[in-house]
Amino acid sequence: MVQPEQQPTAPRKRTGGRSARVRHSILVATVAQIAEHGLEGLTISEVADRAGVAETTIYRRWGTRTALVADAVGELAAEGNPVPDTGTLRGDLQQLADQIATLISQPGIARLLGSALALSVDPDVDAARRHFWNDRFDRTSQVITRAIDRGELTIDTDPREVMETLAAPLYFRLLVGDQPLDGPFITRCIDHTIAATARRRAEGMKKAPHP
Repeated sequence: MVQPEQQPTAPRKRTGGRSARVRHSILVATVAQIAEHGLEGLTISEVADRAGVAETTIYRRWGTRTALVADAVGELAAEGNPVPDTGTLRGDLQQLADQIATLISQPGIARLLGSALALSVDPDVDAARRHFWNDRFDRTSQVITRAIDRGELTIDTDPREVMETLAAPLYFRLLVGDQPLDGPFITRCIDHTIAATARRRAEGMKKAPHP
């Protein structure tokens, strides 16, 4: 009996795969290298050695040190930090503040961010620094958009302004004051942010034309 011709099996789609693993190892090596030696001590050759890849692999994918650093700090900002959606502005701000505190309290991260500020005259470093901040603000703006949709904030609320009010004291306390980011301080930052948005909302209502 002639068996029906079998259809070729479609190849399975690979989730991640070697390319993703190589990329991740290179970015991890980049962050570790910066944390240990600062941005001024970062070289492609040392990152390649640390990641166990050829320098050409890094140059082929990123092209320049700027692109590599920008991707690495962007990965650092996003990894393990999903945008919260607790259903309330306070709940979301609490999670965001906790994420920021956890991120910048990691060993070496304070040095990384401090070096980025000190060396911002370097166009490569400045590009990576701006990428880091813009990525953070772009991702977390969803929190403010949802709060506007729920009526907790006015439609003209500037998401970046709210996030700056929350994040600036956290970074300042750790990077400038060299003080720990404990629970009471984080709560004060959240309270201050919510109070500031409430004042802006009240001022907006006063300026709105009455029917």
